[in-house]
Amino acid sequence: MDKPAATDTDDEPTRDRPTRRQPGDRGFDLANTIFLVLIVIAIGYPLVFVAVASISDPKAVESGRVWLWPVDITLDGYRRVFAETAIWRGYLNTILYTVVGVAVHLFITLPCAYALSRKEFVGRRVVTWYVLFTMLFSGGLIPTYLVVKQLGLLDTLWAVVLPGATGAWAILVGRAFFKQTVPDELTESARMDGAGDLQIFLRIAIPLSAPVVAALGLFHGVGLWNEYFKALIYLSDRDKYPLQLILREILVVNQDASQGGGEAGSAESIADQLRLASLIKYAVMIVASLPLLVIYPFLQRFFVQGVLIGSVKE
Repeated sequence: MDKPAATDTDDEPTRDRPTRRQPGDRGFDLANTIFLVLIVIAIGYPLVFVAVASISDPKAVESGRVWLWPVDITLDGYRRVFAETAIWRGYLNTILYTVVGVAVHLFITLPCAYALSRKEFVGRRVVTWYVLFTMLFSGGLIPTYLVVKQLGLLDTLWAVVLPGATGAWAILVGRAFFKQTVPDELTESARMDGAGDLQIFLRIAIPLSAPVVAALGLFHGVGLWNEYFKALIYLSDRDKYPLQLILREILVVNQDASQGGGEAGSAESIADQLRLASLIKYAVMIVASLPLLVIYPFLQRFFVQGVLIGSVKE
């Protein structure tokens, strides 16, 4: 008697069968996709609008004719912004503050985070709680200013870089990363080969730390790039002003001139001043944000990994 032909169900292991999608799953996927598209539009459209408005006629912007494409293209706003010689000096100062600040931030944060992640560090729980305690309180502006003044940092690079050079959040994030990425077995193996703590940190921990270095560096770098308050408080030499403070001056001067608060300095009418002030407002936003928008795609892969630190327990 012939045996019945084997079916696909008999030949194919149960674990390899494709999961049948339910109608509810398809509905969830559709709703999730629509939700994510709306989030992208809500986040991306303001940036697109600012970029388009910076090269469009202000009258078209105010009348609501500018949506996704520029109308009556003009570069007067960018010409006015880049006509200021101080803006190039501001760019150089901001790049210097950002590079030095990120280097100091990582130099302080990474060794501290690594030390707190090691079980052999006696008293690490006490130190961790002490670091966590600093997240709850701040000395305030006046005590901080007095400390900066007593240290002789006023009107120097370090007045912008050193206050806030590290923070409890950065140290705790780095600590969580090192605990997951540099297990005790790896460090014990290195010690058996004769490696010391410094060698383990430099030759094992740091090469494995690209995600956390990118995440912490980018977070702190963005803060330094957008920093203007510390410069406003601690710096008096205009040659040391960062980009954000120079752009703020340009924006304030042109708004005052357009409102009749000061002399226009040329034969331009009030209407022309208003038009120029509107263009400058959008151009300043693009000039201040463009470098970060260019750099971020190159760090996105490491940044995403760093942001997810501690979200999955291995």
